[in-house]
Amino acid sequence: MGTLLPTVTAVDETPEKAQQIQHQKDVDAGALFVLKSKGSWMHCGYHLTTSIVAPPLLSLPYAFTFLGWTVGIVCLVIGALVTFYSYNLISLVLEHHAQLGNRQLRFRDMARDILGPRWGRYFVGPIQFAVCYGAVVACTLLGGQCMKAIYLLSNPNGTMKLYEFVIIFGCFMLILAQIPSFHSLRHINLVSLVLCLAYSACATVGSIYIGNTSKGPEKDYSVKGGTEDRLFGMFNAVAIIATTYGNGIIPEIQATLAPPVKGKMFKGLTVCYTVLIVTFFSVAISGYWAFGNESEGLILSNFVDNGRSLVPKWFIYMTNIFTITQLSAVGVVYLQPTNEVLEQTFGDPKSPEFSNRNLIPRVISRSLAITIATTIAAMLPFFGDINSLIGAFGFIPLDFILPVVFFNLTFKPSKRSPIFWLNVTIAAVFSALGVIASVAAVRQIVLDAKNYRLFANV
Repeated sequence: MGTLLPTVTAVDETPEKAQQIQHQKDVDAGALFVLKSKGSWMHCGYHLTTSIVAPPLLSLPYAFTFLGWTVGIVCLVIGALVTFYSYNLISLVLEHHAQLGNRQLRFRDMARDILGPRWGRYFVGPIQFAVCYGAVVACTLLGGQCMKAIYLLSNPNGTMKLYEFVIIFGCFMLILAQIPSFHSLRHINLVSLVLCLAYSACATVGSIYIGNTSKGPEKDYSVKGGTEDRLFGMFNAVAIIATTYGNGIIPEIQATLAPPVKGKMFKGLTVCYTVLIVTFFSVAISGYWAFGNESEGLILSNFVDNGRSLVPKWFIYMTNIFTITQLSAVGVVYLQPTNEVLEQTFGDPKSPEFSNRNLIPRVISRSLAITIATTIAAMLPFFGDINSLIGAFGFIPLDFILPVVFFNLTFKPSKRSPIFWLNVTIAAVFSALGVIASVAAVRQIVLDAKNYRLFANV
């Protein structure tokens, strides 16, 4: 069920107090304990940066291999412009409802109030859960892969398997998962912001270093494959870029802001997109310049060629450690919607937050959520293919389509106004791209199916 928290409005004091009392009765444990509204716009910037500027940005040079220079850069620019615009639209819709006294704290709350109850319960809620929980699984898998890369570089004949590293990373996530609220992550997410700048700088410097020497591959920027492969590859690349820009939890992040919320989200997004522009474009351009169409799915993989390090080993260790550490922060941020649902289901808002009544179910349910995510990551090391499908089917609707729909339905701009048709165009274009990218992701899963094996050591 949706939650309405009391907020600052321009109505008379007496009705406001009565409204606050009624709202307080409606507050569930998920909103009360996980989505605490105590943060500043700077904290919001930390949360936004962690949720968007994450290690998937290291896949951008790989996306360029399907697009080439011109189309790749154009897609990167369009992705930045459209998501910055759409995230601000969501923020304006949320601010509008907050000023009316109905502060919406979750994506499904917005869908319920704007589109209808069934949209929130059967479409937006499940899609957001799949996207966010899929991100937790993907972070756990990628963390294990980075740990294995460090292990093999230091011990080329080592016998440890990928799933063992995934389990180790999952144990670390198990500890972080117990952090009580989204707001409690603000200091961790500040460190995360610094880390994403650090490993992006390392990826950029490493690519430029290799590109300026004879160690790297011969530079070839042609798009490989026949017509069909190029076409599907292009849409797969669009899904990769959309997933990289994806967030899916804008309302939950805005819910962490202390009222009044007006204008704070824009400042937080400005912080986030300043970091985003610096990191996304530097990594994408330098990585594709250095390795061309030989760019790997994770650009750090290009730093090692047949077991031979193309940059100093300490540099690879350092870059991977930065990446692993930030992955843990990203994973726990995307765990928050799951935590909120679990808290809402098993928690009691009438009991103290750290009472046994709430603490024991919280520890058990969150531990179980991380255990399941770690098991999936260990069993399915090809989860990246599945996550591409989740990204195409989830991030594109949540971050590119629904914001403009929410805005048009809430503010009802004139059909003669440019903003109305801009929003309609964005919704139509990205709906089509979402469908095609989903088909391309399914095709890739089918092509790779012959290589799938549970607990594979890849």
